Amino acid sequence: MLQLLYTAIFAEMLLILTLVFKTPLRKLVIVSLDRVKRGRGPVVVSTVGATLVVVLASSLYSMAKIQQRTLEAGIVNPTDQVLMSKHMLEASLMGFLLFLSLMIDRLHHYIRELRLLRKTMEAIKKQSRSFEDGKNGHTEEQKALSEEIATLKSTIKKLESECEAKGHRAKTLESEVEALKKQSEGFLMEYDRLLEDNQSLGNQMHAIDPDNKKSM
Repeated sequence: MLQLLYTAIFAEMLLILTLVFKTPLRKLVIVSLDRVKRGRGPVVVSTVGATLVVVLASSLYSMAKIQQRTLEAGIVNPTDQVLMSKHMLEASLMGFLLFLSLMIDRLHHYIRELRLLRKTMEAIKKQSRSFEDGKNGHTEEQKALSEEIATLKSTIKKLESECEAKGHRAKTLESEVEALKKQSEGFLMEYDRLLEDNQSLGNQMHAIDPDNKKSM
């Protein structure tokens, strides 16, 4: 379970880095995500997400039961402590996985919006140039064209500002990816520590069992 979660997290982080940085694979990834969001793709993604949420809720419920049992007993059981650590790590990884999935969806959405804005800007610029080239000597027509050109220029400025705002947002998401990468490294260190604790507790329990057998 943990290995599967780590594999999925690293795959999603690689996908986010591919979307953030302009590489030859970026176009292929965007086309793949477009196909996933068509047909039965959203149903499959929703089913997987719902399954992860159910498993996450189950881990949280198990943690609550272990905590309640520890409080009632008043003694920390080594087995319960290991199970508590395992459920906590699984819940953290599943929550992190869902967060990365949401980030991939938002990144893909913003990239599509940026592409549409750029195409609209290019069409408006071509239309503005055609109007400027088609000016004639009539004063009234020149005034009408000048007003329309001014309107088009203001629209272009507005679209450029929106494009710049989307660019800033993409940079913010890139910084969040770096932070998530550092958090993932922290999860790996926590996982190694939990393995060491588990091995130590196992050795202690093996050391306790022979004593019990001798007393019997």
